[in-house]
Amino acid sequence: MERLDRQVWIKAGLAALAENGLAAVRVELLAKQLKITKGSFYWHFADRRELLSAMIETWENNQTTEIIALVEAEGGPSHERLEHLSIALTQLDMQLEVAMRGWAATDSDVRRVLQRIDLARCAYLRSIIESAGVPSDAAQARARLVYYALIGELMSGSEDWLQTHLESMALNRPMILRWP
Repeated sequence: MERLDRQVWIKAGLAALAENGLAAVRVELLAKQLKITKGSFYWHFADRRELLSAMIETWENNQTTEIIALVEAEGGPSHERLEHLSIALTQLDMQLEVAMRGWAATDSDVRRVLQRIDLARCAYLRSIIESAGVPSDAAQARARLVYYALIGELMSGSEDWLQTHLESMALNRPMILRWP
């Protein structure tokens, strides 16, 4: 039987987490889903905990590091970067975002990673707002307001949360970036 690479297992684990929660991220279930023996798993990972760590790292990279790099590559003044960031949000796996936050509620290690990610995302948003000439303390407050409004809308479970957030950002972008 063909041995799958590490990324296939990570992707399957993330999909299982997003769809059915942490309990679904089990070696036996993933192997069955991938139609392969568990031996392939143990070729790449010492145990389930190592897979879970790799999943967290991949999620952080895909949903934070790569998004920031994408927006920075687009460049432009602050209002354009804020627009690029809003567009990039539409590409994220928000079901996975919700699942990761649920996992963090029950696992202190994951919670620490999530807090670090939230801080990094807020810091990036703050840097965009500061580049519009908003003082650092005000930029920080606005970044937190915008970011946690997004998280609140996401966690609300509303089917149109993303559209609501994008419309809100479009209407409020001038206020977010204007000083005084």
